[in-house]
Amino acid sequence: MGNENRQKTIDWLGNALVTVVSPGARDARASNHTDFVVDALGKAIIAGEYPAKTMIPLDPDLCEIFNVSRTVIREAKKTLIAKGLIQSKAKVGTHVRPPSEWNMFDHDVLRWHTALKNPVQFHDELFEIRLFFEPAAAAKAARSANNIDCDKLFELCDALANAETRAEFAIADCEFHKRVLGLSGNRFLQSLGDIVQTALYSLFMIEKDETFLSLREEIAQNHRRVAEAISTGAAQEAKEIMEHVITQGQLRLQAPRK
Repeated sequence: MGNENRQKTIDWLGNALVTVVSPGARDARASNHTDFVVDALGKAIIAGEYPAKTMIPLDPDLCEIFNVSRTVIREAKKTLIAKGLIQSKAKVGTHVRPPSEWNMFDHDVLRWHTALKNPVQFHDELFEIRLFFEPAAAAKAARSANNIDCDKLFELCDALANAETRAEFAIADCEFHKRVLGLSGNRFLQSLGDIVQTALYSLFMIEKDETFLSLREEIAQNHRRVAEAISTGAAQEAKEIMEHVITQGQLRLQAPRK
C-alpha cells in the first residue's frame, strides 16, 4: 500500500510539472480527445478567460475550435459540470458558474489553479484550510499511531534530510503529510491528500535550488519534531508543531511576493 501511495504521489507531481513547464506536453499525453477538451476549457475557465456567468462557445464552435465531434464536446461538458465549473440549460446555452461554486476538492480543479499567473488568493486559501485540518490530523494520529506507523514517518524525515533534488524532497514531503492524514484514522481527513499535494507542489515550483538546499535540514528537523510528538502520544504538541510547519511553508510561498 505504501509503494502504491508513493507512486501516486510521483505520478501526480509529474503530471503537474508537465502542465506548467510544458503545456503542450499535457495535451500530447491526454488519453483521448475528451480529456484534451476538458483540460483546455478547465484551465481557460480557472484563468478567467471565461468569467463567471458568461457563456462558453456553442457546441458547433467548440467542435471547430478543438477539431472534435459533438459527442466529445458533450462528454467534456458533462465532466466540467460535475466539477462545478459550468452549468448547461436547454435553449439557453452553457455558462460559467461563480468560483464559489467550483469543486475546490477536485483533483483537476486544484491542478489548474497551480498554473495561474497570479495564484495569490488560491495559495492563501489553500494554506488556510490546511491549518484547519492538518494540525487536527496530527493530534489524532498521536492518540492512535503505533511504532510501525511512526517508523515510516521517521524514514520520510530522513528522506527529506537526504534529498539531493527538489523533486525528491517534494515527494518525501507529500508522503509525510499524507501519511499523517492516514494515521488519523479519519476517512474524511484521509481524502484531503490532493489539497496537501497541491500546496507542496506550489512550493516546489517557486523555490530555487539554492533555497531548497539552505532550508532542507531545518524543514526536515521540523517534520521530525512532528513525528516525535506523534510517536510519544503528545497530541497537543503534534498539533502545535504541525501548525508551525504549515505556517513556515506559507511564509516561504509568500516570500517571492515581497
